Amino acid sequence: MLSPERLALPDYEYLAQRHVLTYMEDAVCQLLENKEDISQYGIARFFTEYFNSVCQGTHILFREFSFIQATPHNRASFLRAFWRCFRTVGKNGDLLTMREYHCLLQLLCPDFPLELTQKAARIVLMDDAMDCLMSFSDFLFAFQIQFYYSEFLESVAAIYQDLLAGKNPNTVIVPTSSSGQHRQRPTLGEASMLEGVEASLFYQCLENLCDRHKYSCPPPALVKEVLSNVQRLTFYGFLVALSKHHGINQALGALPDKGDLMHDPAMDEELERLVVRSRLHRTSQQHRAKEPGDFGFQRRDKLEALERVPSASAPTPYPYRWEPRE
Repeated sequence: MLSPERLALPDYEYLAQRHVLTYMEDAVCQLLENKEDISQYGIARFFTEYFNSVCQGTHILFREFSFIQATPHNRASFLRAFWRCFRTVGKNGDLLTMREYHCLLQLLCPDFPLELTQKAARIVLMDDAMDCLMSFSDFLFAFQIQFYYSEFLESVAAIYQDLLAGKNPNTVIVPTSSSGQHRQRPTLGEASMLEGVEASLFYQCLENLCDRHKYSCPPPALVKEVLSNVQRLTFYGFLVALSKHHGINQALGALPDKGDLMHDPAMDEELERLVVRSRLHRTSQQHRAKEPGDFGFQRRDKLEALERVPSASAPTPYPYRWEPRE
């Protein structure tokens, strides 16, 4: 059944909003790259399995970073995959460094950029040394904000520094990532040492920013809620507030609430099923090894004992012996 949202939008607008063309192009590229293998079971089956994986969020596993960040759905899927794959780190209470978390990210995306991991770690560590240890939950929620809203936060950083410099917020020019203006302003490390900017003025700029740009940004109402609780704040104070805000996490929809972060019933059930299957397989192997006539150690021991018994017949020069199964 089509959703009311789908019926309210023109076709081209809905396709653009859902990034359908992005997935179609990627599917066709994969089809052409693997056409010999795919021809064995059919093109229709390939497209069915491809879009099923997109719906399930498994399509981003081991893909290049450019594809992982291509759509909001891809970013949310990557966040969910990272949580599900490595939540045992948090469950065990392990603390890791920024570089260790980056290694985990690279297990899912080999070319994941170090810069994004560093920015996420800086939200947790602030001005502390970047080699300090972080809990899984602290890093994950900071990483979620930095990764999912990376373009938005880059523009927010530029606006924040303009406000520190006393520029009129109505004439703020948001630079691109390659703009040299970033190098002419004080660094965020220096800016974070200041008292920050006025929260109400900061919100006016961010509200305009959300209106001017179509890329993903937190819901303006929730951003206003974050900024309404303080009079002044620093840039990293703003990022910390975003990463800890329950409503923003729910709006993004990739991760569970912090209290449920270590619980994943579906994954736990699957892991338990694998453990039981492994135990049954191991028990079955042990049982077969004890059966007469099997290629097990027990049979070899019996044959060696028989060889030591004197025989009335002539001895065989090369007695045949069972060897243990590798």
